[in-house]
Amino acid sequence: MSEKDTATEGQQLLPRIERWARSLGFQALGVSDIDLQQAEQHLQDWLAKGFHGEMGFMEKHGSKRSHPEELVEGTLRVISVRMDYWPGEAAEPWQVLEDSEKGFVSRYALGRDYHKLMRKRLAKLAQKMEKELGPMGYRVFTDSAPVMEKALAEKAGLGWIGKHSNVLSREHGSYFFLGEIYTDLPLPLTEATTAHCGSCTACIDICPTQAIVAPYQVDARRCISYLTIELRGSIPEEFRPMMGNRIYGCDDCQLVCPWNKYAQSTRESDYLPRDGLDAPQLVDLFGWNEATFLSRLEGSPIRRIGYECWLRNIAVALGNADSSAAVITALQQKQSHPSALVREHVSWALAQHGLS
Repeated sequence: MSEKDTATEGQQLLPRIERWARSLGFQALGVSDIDLQQAEQHLQDWLAKGFHGEMGFMEKHGSKRSHPEELVEGTLRVISVRMDYWPGEAAEPWQVLEDSEKGFVSRYALGRDYHKLMRKRLAKLAQKMEKELGPMGYRVFTDSAPVMEKALAEKAGLGWIGKHSNVLSREHGSYFFLGEIYTDLPLPLTEATTAHCGSCTACIDICPTQAIVAPYQVDARRCISYLTIELRGSIPEEFRPMMGNRIYGCDDCQLVCPWNKYAQSTRESDYLPRDGLDAPQLVDLFGWNEATFLSRLEGSPIRRIGYECWLRNIAVALGNADSSAAVITALQQKQSHPSALVREHVSWALAQHGLS
């Protein structure tokens, strides 16, 4: 077969793979090469500034993160997919954020953990490709290994990396998950899109802790998502008042983004709110014992932070809440909690209400 015929066959192949991907619930698919030199330099600069905080995993894998062929030998192409998660039926986010009696949970975490769902779908897509196209080497990823998924998605044309460091699409905003298939198939590349943030700084301006220190530069140590999810120790006191009622993650930079007016509601029932987490009462959540925490959040991404950090986060939110008998009583009941971490944050919260 001539080189021209091979190229033609490749171009005809992509629409087929895209159809298979859509049938599995993915909204978009693109293909990139494995040259991540520019993204690698950005990562190294970010790490050098210490912006990763205690996320040691961001640097411990050496060059495997920016060199896909080192992570999976023989990799020539990366197939990136996108799956929308915006829970259109959930309580209006700004209303929840303005109600100090309620807790705000990042919209991606209201339902079931996306990792298993997407990984299974990606595996099915790869198996379908192998069945239809013949043997191929591959490995699937969903935020499960040292993979530069945002940079790969950008190269594949799924969107561009915005000033808040999330991937943005003109048609879908930023409320979507990403997944990848590393493969040795020499698939044709899809075209990268152009950036469309322009002079907008809405995400930078609204960040409660000013974690977006410059366009495309996020200091994770200041980010509420990092503080409530990745950090396992004490939350620095300077950031606690700024956290408001955000108990798991923070969506402010996405909620304010003009492109998210085009966000599409998810088609996956697994991503819809469970247990009223889209607008929960803080006092009720603080009253859960560990067994309740584990059972109510089974299958939820929230469960991975553990019960202790869950109480830590809620204690901060209760410290920021309007004073009431219910809030004070809930905090006082945890003053003698076995965890020193919980006791510390409860003590701080009570001090915000003028109590010791």
